[in-house]
Amino acid sequence: MTSLPLVFEAPRRALPPRHLADLDEAGRRAVVTELGLPAFRADQLSRHYFGRLESDPDAMTDVPAAIRDQLGGALLPRLLTEVRHLETDAGTTRKSLWRLHDGTLVESVLMRYPARKDRAERITVCVSSQAGCGMACPFCATGQGGLKRNLSTGEIVDQVAAAARAVARGEIGGGPGRLSNVVFMGMGEPLANYPRLVAALRRLIEPAPSGLGLSRRSITVSTVGLVPAIGRLADENLDVTLAVSLHAPDDELRDTLVPVNTRWKVAEVLAAADAYAARTGRRYSIEYAMIRAVNDQPWRADRLGELLSNRLAHVNLIPLNPTPGSEWDASPKDVEREFVRRLQGHGVAVTVRDTRGRDIDGACGQLAASG
Repeated sequence: MTSLPLVFEAPRRALPPRHLADLDEAGRRAVVTELGLPAFRADQLSRHYFGRLESDPDAMTDVPAAIRDQLGGALLPRLLTEVRHLETDAGTTRKSLWRLHDGTLVESVLMRYPARKDRAERITVCVSSQAGCGMACPFCATGQGGLKRNLSTGEIVDQVAAAARAVARGEIGGGPGRLSNVVFMGMGEPLANYPRLVAALRRLIEPAPSGLGLSRRSITVSTVGLVPAIGRLADENLDVTLAVSLHAPDDELRDTLVPVNTRWKVAEVLAAADAYAARTGRRYSIEYAMIRAVNDQPWRADRLGELLSNRLAHVNLIPLNPTPGSEWDASPKDVEREFVRRLQGHGVAVTVRDTRGRDIDGACGQLAASG
């Protein structure tokens, strides 16, 4: 198994249209003022988009019809065009394929988890931060497709707004509800699109009408371990949950499974995650795809347990999801159970992810945005 080159800079392409989610409140007002309109018109559009989840200017009846097209063109261009939706799990899991302004395709996945005795209902959207990915992890369909471009802040936020709108309108199984969680585990490495990611996080957290008003504790940012960017994120005072895609406790194997490890080794990645936890007071998650006869040996479970013992970390084991042409498969259930047992023996909290959307290629590592 050979490592592929890492790509941190996306190819330059035509910029997406400016959207109000790309701007803060002052920026939106400035755009409207430049049009010769009163600044409060920007506030009206923001209330509709963030507060009422409405993106069609024609539906904004408190805005004069004569200026709706002008305002919409300036601050509410269509960023995502629906190509198709695929559903499974009785309609409670929906994968959406979106076409962007330049024809680029990206995917997001909306999942509804029913209430349990220990947990309220959770409705989560998994969003993309890039079209494709430059991290080249060989077990991930997105990584094998390469990086096409970064998404704009507006394109990221609009995936969340579209999901929130679908939930509010009862378009997924279970009837109308409220989007509760956002995970940046779709296409791309979020921290490789750092400025636009951070701006998107602020829009998600800010209360309406400036943003969607989501709880920062309900937002998770996943990374393969871009150490300097983890440090920067810790200083942003966003306090979102950090998830580190580790997949191996030893550098020898991780160099192959997660090629960025050739730059920042396991010890450096965990040190950065520890610093993030210390700065935010938030426990971080270790994502670990269980790959048959590759990273699921008992000694690797013990090694991981030794590494994480006494750290503010939680392990999320992910049964490997099949991808086209992959030589690898998920670990057998008895191997998975032994891995869990050994981690728990080291005092490490561990769960096995409830895989959703595997049959529609919507599960972790399967997003490829094929038309």
